[in-house]
Amino acid sequence: MKDISDIRADFPLLARRVYDQKLVYLDNAATTQKPQCVIDKVSEVYTTYNSNIHRGVHALSDMASEEYEHAREKVRSFINADSSREIIFTSGTTGSINCVAFSFGERYIKPGDEIIISNLEHHANIVPWQLMCERKGALLRVIPVNDIGEIILEEYQKLLSPRTRLVAVTQVSNALGTILPVRTIIDSAHSLNVPVLIDGAQGIQHGVVDVKEMDCDFYVFSGHKIYGPTGIGILYGKGKWLAEMPPYQSGGDMVDNVTFEKTTFGDLPFKFEAGTTNFVSAIGLARALDYILDLGRNDISERENILLSYATERLSAIKGLTIYGNSQNKISIISFLLQGIHQYDAGMVLDKFGVAVRTGTHCAQPVMERYGIEGTIRASMCFYNTTEEIDILVSGIGKVITMFT
Repeated sequence: MKDISDIRADFPLLARRVYDQKLVYLDNAATTQKPQCVIDKVSEVYTTYNSNIHRGVHALSDMASEEYEHAREKVRSFINADSSREIIFTSGTTGSINCVAFSFGERYIKPGDEIIISNLEHHANIVPWQLMCERKGALLRVIPVNDIGEIILEEYQKLLSPRTRLVAVTQVSNALGTILPVRTIIDSAHSLNVPVLIDGAQGIQHGVVDVKEMDCDFYVFSGHKIYGPTGIGILYGKGKWLAEMPPYQSGGDMVDNVTFEKTTFGDLPFKFEAGTTNFVSAIGLARALDYILDLGRNDISERENILLSYATERLSAIKGLTIYGNSQNKISIISFLLQGIHQYDAGMVLDKFGVAVRTGTHCAQPVMERYGIEGTIRASMCFYNTTEEIDILVSGIGKVITMFT
């Protein structure tokens, strides 16, 4: 991997100051910063060949279309899907899950069927299934979580039944950092011929994702979590499911033939890409994936594990600080609380020292309810963070404790 100073120089925002303090950005689970090469790529599209894709016969449209489809192939290769037909561009992880919840539900779900999720899910992998269950008369089942933030596999096995139609779980908890045993979850579901959706929003950027090796039926993630632009996401689905599922949205570019009597739809992947998609951000996402590959995904994981170990040791030594999510198998996220100090108060004071952390429920209220808390302070690190920044966080926490006690 490149030297850390060279890596940080790739990200222009990391050089700025906040309240006349050096910025310490530890909110990467919410969104990651963008390398200059991604910013330049987006600018290049707008300044040299911006034109609507798939519809024009002129040079600019051809260029934009070619780059867009190149981006699709780049995603396919990055996650090792069988075909680019299985790669659907969406607005993000939330858009991808909503697409599956609606389309899979319309095609396969009937009253009395069951969907299994876990207690660790982001709201984006809860609410769409709740709405689908209400619409179709199905039931939502939840895998419980133990005290250190791991799902209880024995209870999952008990939930699987002939009524189960889909399992939808996160790859990594955005609130606790826990890495779920997704291969075990998938294998158990497949033993009953039940498909599995994996929410990869917090997993895709921290290691190698191989959907064929994982054998998931659907995999979803967002571009802005993996150093790409906002407003773009990916829905991977095995062709056999996508071919049978009806479109989620309708309009231009997803049709084959339209008459007032009947409309027929286009082939995959276009059937699920109605209207003008965010082709500029899709092209920017491809450049972000190139950047990750250039750094080396295994090297990224190794560096982030070092940061997690260092931060856990430093934070665990602070009196009155409680860490939530203590699985041995987790990514570089640490959620914690300070005794007697509200998380919002702590977060706002840390901000004045230039430290950006996330406070609240992290769109995972059931996780907070499981531990009987209102929310946490979350420090989420990635490869461009440093041990020096963790030291600044620890120093800031010390000042917070002094201020409030």
